[in-house]
Amino acid sequence: MPNNYDTIVVGLGSAGVTAASTLANAGRRVLALEAQDRIGGRVMTVPFGDGVVEVGAEWIHGTEGSRVYQTAIQNNVSVLPQDLSFQVYMSDGSLGNKELVNELIEFCLQTVEKPPEKPEPLGKFITRQLMKYINDKHPELLNEKDFIAEFLEMMNLLINNYEASNDWNDVSVQTNYEELAGHQHTSWHRHGYKTFFEILLNTYNNGTGLPTLDIELNKEVTLIKWPKNTTGKVQVVCKDGDVYTASNVIVTVSLGVLKERHSHLFLPSLPQEKITIIEKMSIGVMDKVILNFEKQWLPNGSFFGFIWKGEDKKKLSNDDYWTTRIFGVSTPMGSKTALTFWTSGDVGKMVETLPEDVVKRKVMELLRKFMGKNMTIPEPTDMIRSTWFSNPFTRGSYTHDNLLMHEYPNARAILGEPLVDDSGAPKVLFAGEATDLTHFSTVHGASDSGFREAMRLLPSSKV
Repeated sequence: MPNNYDTIVVGLGSAGVTAASTLANAGRRVLALEAQDRIGGRVMTVPFGDGVVEVGAEWIHGTEGSRVYQTAIQNNVSVLPQDLSFQVYMSDGSLGNKELVNELIEFCLQTVEKPPEKPEPLGKFITRQLMKYINDKHPELLNEKDFIAEFLEMMNLLINNYEASNDWNDVSVQTNYEELAGHQHTSWHRHGYKTFFEILLNTYNNGTGLPTLDIELNKEVTLIKWPKNTTGKVQVVCKDGDVYTASNVIVTVSLGVLKERHSHLFLPSLPQEKITIIEKMSIGVMDKVILNFEKQWLPNGSFFGFIWKGEDKKKLSNDDYWTTRIFGVSTPMGSKTALTFWTSGDVGKMVETLPEDVVKRKVMELLRKFMGKNMTIPEPTDMIRSTWFSNPFTRGSYTHDNLLMHEYPNARAILGEPLVDDSGAPKVLFAGEATDLTHFSTVHGASDSGFREAMRLLPSSKV
């Protein structure tokens, strides 16, 4: 393998693949180093059941101006909008009021788009606005304190799955996040999200790859030496002892990995301003448990929300409390026989570490408790689960704006600033969803950040 690279890209998720392919398509010699044994980062399409499931990112969020959506459309790959309205089940097995619950969810999600002037925790704001709405539109509900409390708890869990937070009051109601226009939940269904990476790398439909891009998997980077007060090359040292040099390096690892490794990953160390931002920003966990069944028994692409009754919750042992933090299940678009359970935060971290047979048994108990009254639920044949926190190469799912964002309004821009040499030339560049100012937490935001840093290195760049 030649060692005369223009750029080394560390990490082959959405940001890294976009950066590497953009540079390689411009004729640059690029080496991409990925610590895991697969391409995709926090996107992970796995063959499962009668098709594929997404262990990581599930949807394209918005279509207008989305690099991800455009990639699919330009290559004649069909993607399908998925309706996320809930069928609602209660913990006594009865059907909940679907129209009411979906109306209240819709109100909560829309009220977030009109935040107050003063900073406050997201959960407090939503709760206050929802109580006003109920008072105006559904005053009869005010006496149903148990339903309101448990609906708010489900809403908290739903927000935590959107934000990868542990509690909705850890998230700021003010955020710089901007939705793209168009459908917010578009699925790659049976193609799988992996198709996005195959198209970018020119391996889709037996493509021959990119001639000036070398990819090395199972290649963990342990040190990046860069010229701070001099000029010259960047040296990238790998765990197996291999050393590569290039004019510059684009680092696309997650905020979670930066938190854990920044102090010994860069030589010289990162500037203090960037270290502070790495420490103050938040990355959380959103995890899935996915079961497979012998045959399809629920409609494809459907969502089923779980709302507890207070007395049912009180009967649970402490050991089973974690099952109350699974707010619902969905049938993925890519596999008719699979079922996904959604969890997040500290409980998600714990579920990653529990014995597999315990997780399978307990989620099946939960499923039968809520949905087994009027249907026979078969035994699962297989299970997979995500491990985004315990995975040393992700250490979390994606970032959210925490309550410190008002003290550090430029945090994401600072995280994304390149380290330059004595001549002002960028030597260590940073990409990844955490560095995107308005589309963080998404695959398209990560991809945009990779494109941004690639363009910083190309002569026609306007960055």
